[in-house]
Amino acid sequence: MRFIPHTEDDIAGMLATVGVARLEDLIEHVPKGLRDRAAIALAPGRPEAEVAAELSALAARNRGTAENFASFLGGGYYHHYVPAAVRAILSRAEFATSYTPYQAEASQGTTQAIFEFQTMIAQLTGLEVANASMYDGASAAAEAVLMAHRALPKRSTVVISRALWPDYRATIRTYLSALSNFELVEAPFDPVTGATDPAVLAPYANDRLLCVVAGYPNAFGVIEPLGRLAAIARQAGALTIAVTAEPLALGLLKPPGELGADIAVGEGQSFGLPLQYGGPGVGFFAARMAQVRQMPGRLVGQTRDSRGNRAFCLTLATREQHIRRERATSNICTNHSLCALAATAYLTLMGRRGLCELAARNVELAYQTRDRLCAAGIAARFTGRFFNEFAITVPDPGHALARAEAAGVLAGIPLGRDYPELADALLVTVTEMNSEADVARLVTALARVG
Repeated sequence: MRFIPHTEDDIAGMLATVGVARLEDLIEHVPKGLRDRAAIALAPGRPEAEVAAELSALAARNRGTAENFASFLGGGYYHHYVPAAVRAILSRAEFATSYTPYQAEASQGTTQAIFEFQTMIAQLTGLEVANASMYDGASAAAEAVLMAHRALPKRSTVVISRALWPDYRATIRTYLSALSNFELVEAPFDPVTGATDPAVLAPYANDRLLCVVAGYPNAFGVIEPLGRLAAIARQAGALTIAVTAEPLALGLLKPPGELGADIAVGEGQSFGLPLQYGGPGVGFFAARMAQVRQMPGRLVGQTRDSRGNRAFCLTLATREQHIRRERATSNICTNHSLCALAATAYLTLMGRRGLCELAARNVELAYQTRDRLCAAGIAARFTGRFFNEFAITVPDPGHALARAEAAGVLAGIPLGRDYPELADALLVTVTEMNSEADVARLVTALARVG
């Protein structure tokens, strides 16, 4: 691809379109002190190799690297090891532009990879059919609610656990705001266990209940009583949507489908996608075959060609790019195929046993860390069983995080920002990437500020 720089007229036209006078106006929101120090003193005309070396030296001065910080951040995106083979597969030329395989005969590799992704998601969730991926977990959750409405159009009450991730709840609320006659109810979580109490569903378990949406695990890492929630919803004739932001948990927990969930969605970032400035992610979406035509996105199917050879093609495409807009189930017109490929490669490399062992290791490390913090006088906030993240009580989270960061530890995420009643709580996440030394630094840093 040739590099053709923008002309002055191009830049002026862009600025006029967005309504600003100067390029500098686009970054006015950045504090002035930071903008004043942002320039890099490079003499004009220097060789590329020298410029690259100087920029590398500047980058090396950043403290925000894995070598300098022990990170215990989670809350929806998780730090797991990505095997080198995953990156090697993604870098192959045939996947460089992993887009819609309109010509199946020329896209057998891509369609097969998507088919395998669907198969493994169906196996993990315990449901019969999965689509070819979504943008991310939050949009998948919102699309699941819309799908439930298509399946049960006369119902209007959506009950969402308040222990669902805040961005997921906000996305669902945004989707539903464009529609009329919806009642959105947030079911409170138990202040002791951190889980959603099935008893709170009783007032809504009637013929108006459309669906129940709960995390599995939830935003506090606590494993929700999904089977009991699903039983109440099913008795009322409603659907249950299980939402999983840490899909590694499905390597150990009973699949949502076996517990009665009708739709299982979530974020697949933990499967082979590194943490890179908040993305990219890959949403997954699985349901029962009876509702397959209500699913958003598209499905790749397996067939036989004229010679009897195994072949793959787009079997069902219910999005507006393929059919009349008024018949479409969603306006999502693409999917994260390259990210889905990463998840496929990761899951294939791990296998059933490897995924289960890694999930068990994450649980073991998290409980060991929780116990060490408790022994140091830092109490766990909830009593419910959890996967690889848990909440702790810290009197002044802001001060605790600042002191921990000074000691090279990113100790967790303050929950008070989204849950005012948890203003004294931190969410701590532990994965296989945290060493014994990391945990010791965490305990020391938090014990010092506690």
